Amino acid sequence: MAEGGFGLLMFAGALALLSLGYPVAFSLGGVAIGFGFIGVGFGVFDPIFLTALPYRIYGIMENYTLLAIPYFIFLGAMLDKTGIAKRLLETIGLLLGRVRGGLAIAIILVGALLAASTGVVAATVVMMGLISMSIMLEHGYSKELAAGVIVASGTLGQIIPPSLVLIVLGDQLGISVGDLFMGSVIPGLMMVGAFVGHVLLMVHLKPEMAPALPPEASKVNRIWLRQQVLRAVLPPLFLIILVLGSIFFGIATPTEAGAVGCIGTMVLAQAYGQLNGPALQEVCQSTLRFTCMVIFILIGSTAFSLVFRGLQGDRLLFDLLVNLPGGKIGFLLVNMLVIFLLGFFIDFFEIAFILMPIFAPVAESLGLDLVWYGVVIGANLQTSFLTPPFGFALFFLRGVAPPEVTTQDIYRGAIPFICVQLIILALIIVFPSTVTFLPSILS
Repeated sequence: MAEGGFGLLMFAGALALLSLGYPVAFSLGGVAIGFGFIGVGFGVFDPIFLTALPYRIYGIMENYTLLAIPYFIFLGAMLDKTGIAKRLLETIGLLLGRVRGGLAIAIILVGALLAASTGVVAATVVMMGLISMSIMLEHGYSKELAAGVIVASGTLGQIIPPSLVLIVLGDQLGISVGDLFMGSVIPGLMMVGAFVGHVLLMVHLKPEMAPALPPEASKVNRIWLRQQVLRAVLPPLFLIILVLGSIFFGIATPTEAGAVGCIGTMVLAQAYGQLNGPALQEVCQSTLRFTCMVIFILIGSTAFSLVFRGLQGDRLLFDLLVNLPGGKIGFLLVNMLVIFLLGFFIDFFEIAFILMPIFAPVAESLGLDLVWYGVVIGANLQTSFLTPPFGFALFFLRGVAPPEVTTQDIYRGAIPFICVQLIILALIIVFPSTVTFLPSILS
């Protein structure tokens, strides 16, 4: 078989197992072991490669950057389980209640705030679906708009820092996570602004899709509302500024800022009287499950990439991608298409751990700015996670939506927001300064 052929078969075998629903970590690890033996049998794989595996696994366990992942997962789970996020949504909903489409805008803004607090997409979509879907339907919102707003705002956690996507990409691309965070601020704000603009345009063209709250529902005591803003909105906002500001101005690393955010969230929960033993136990268990999943996927992908490299698969793909027609543009188009399509079927952790070791050297050799490249990938993943029929965010909402909201309603609601995201993605690609501006002036 031609040099690298076994590597391509290995890659195809891993994708086949993933498409059949086998656990990602064990699919990657199992394929690595199987093709390692096959390669030894055919004399195309040197078993000495496997001696490096324990050192690589040890390197994963002592990776300081990846330590930020459990911190931000804990932070998001604490906001959810203690009701801080629910209180935030209710208060902003009251502030915007008299505006036509105000509930939808409130969900987008809260989705952005939660994304800037945690970066966890699944938790945001499920939480927003449970809290707000029935409320929007009760007040006459169309099912399509309600579903679209929830799934779109939930995916903001892919691009708005401290996104877990960007933390993993920073580690895999070998660049500063802080620079990725800074580079994603303007694109993230563009996404939020575009979503709000789309809702305002839709309610202007079709007012029946999102009526304003009736006077009796939106009429509240102003003094009480101010107190709610002070209690429910300003503390989480201060926490976001504390976490991101400490990263942007070099006061703390993302890992240190995540630890500070965890403590800050626990202080908020205690101030609201919601910090108790059962809630803390549930948050810790959720954090442990998610973190273990990530680590096992990373160990499996490390074994996969090691054997893949030993079979010369990386060299074959590198030569293929570098020599694509169109140079940088051709590579970027193929790259974005592959990541977009894989985003239908597998989570961003698998995409980052499997593809980035292949794509990153090519991007660097072609002279692409890796910070800009990482943000573009994050925006692309955000779009793929929203796209029917396999977008993960759609499945998350389907699991918690009321029975009267059909899968077709969710798909139809998501499509306009996908178009908005694709426009913003195109602007990021055409105008790289939207990403590079902040890192250049703050670093």
